[in-house]
Amino acid sequence: MSYVEVPGAQVPIRMWTDPATVEDVAMQQLRNVATLPWIKGLAVMPDVHYGKGATVGSVIAMRGAVCPAAVGVDIGCGMSAVKTSLTANDLPGDLSRLRSKIEQVLPVGRGMHDDPVDPGRLHGVPTAGWDDFWTRFDGVAEAVRFRRERAVKQMGSLGGGNHFWEFCVDADQSVWIMLHSGSRNIGKELAEYHMGVAQKLPQNQGLVDRDLAVFIADTPQMAAYRNDLFWAQEYAKHNREIMMALTQDVIRREFKKAKVTFDQVISCHHNYVAEERYEGMDLLVTRKGAIRAGSGEYGIIPGSMGTGSYIVKGLGNAASFNSASHGAGRKMSRNAAKKRFSTRDLEEQTRGVECRKDSGVIDEIPGAYKPIEKVIEQQRDLVEVVAHLEQVVCVKG
Repeated sequence: MSYVEVPGAQVPIRMWTDPATVEDVAMQQLRNVATLPWIKGLAVMPDVHYGKGATVGSVIAMRGAVCPAAVGVDIGCGMSAVKTSLTANDLPGDLSRLRSKIEQVLPVGRGMHDDPVDPGRLHGVPTAGWDDFWTRFDGVAEAVRFRRERAVKQMGSLGGGNHFWEFCVDADQSVWIMLHSGSRNIGKELAEYHMGVAQKLPQNQGLVDRDLAVFIADTPQMAAYRNDLFWAQEYAKHNREIMMALTQDVIRREFKKAKVTFDQVISCHHNYVAEERYEGMDLLVTRKGAIRAGSGEYGIIPGSMGTGSYIVKGLGNAASFNSASHGAGRKMSRNAAKKRFSTRDLEEQTRGVECRKDSGVIDEIPGAYKPIEKVIEQQRDLVEVVAHLEQVVCVKG
């Protein structure tokens, strides 16, 4: 489908979904965003749903301003995927050992490594600039610098919620590794700190929603936020690189006879800010639950833990600010999912997938998410499908 345009106060709201299917609270958030005086465009992805301040699944383009809540608290959260030389025939009938081995090298939930991971001992992880990256931590907001030790030890950890590591098989029976994670606790701390700062600034008094507080260009507050934002985005990228390398080492050991090789890793943020130019204007484009889908650019759109995922290539649709959805998107809250579904439902909906099937992950049950096939169909003018992956192993936080 192409987009549907809904009138907004400052800009029209371009929606790659039926507005009638969007929950009322999310629709109100979109209208609120469209009232901001700095906004130059608003694109809404088919996986749109309610979030803090701004909806998940929205792309907000502003001139001379940026809204921290439109990035989200997991700055730089995103996906990585890589095709391996393994095929489905190389996999054992029982994949529980592989899941256990992956869980041993990837701390989940609030966990962290006992000792910092040394990127120098991992295959394929670039180490140039590593020391400089950590030196720059001394320049982030003073209020969070005491978290340095935790940030260092959480580098290379999965986290909780909807973060995951998966072993997948595509239509040609090739095996892929896929993972989803972000900037861990340090990104959350930085995001919440700057949201608090923004809400106290003069330009944000009287906004329709205080969570939409912005920083304005050429102010010390904006400079401080941009510094910390871009550092956290880099942290998230490094975090996924470390996890990918750790788990590739596991795969090499577990399938030693196969002498496994890996293609180039595909990686994309879906909670971030980028400086981009549209219609002759330099804009700050915020993607919250959306990936960049410029012409020919590869992206990853995951479903839930039992429904598969898609590798896509962007079509460069300027109406969406070169964007696409970041996943299936939730159709019910975590609490609602816990009330509605049981562990028996979870077992049924993840049949054939080696994964946790206990009460701790019921909120991630496939039934809590929108159908990924429909989400893909609604954005055929944004991306083309390169591969459809079905998971056989899923490690959840």
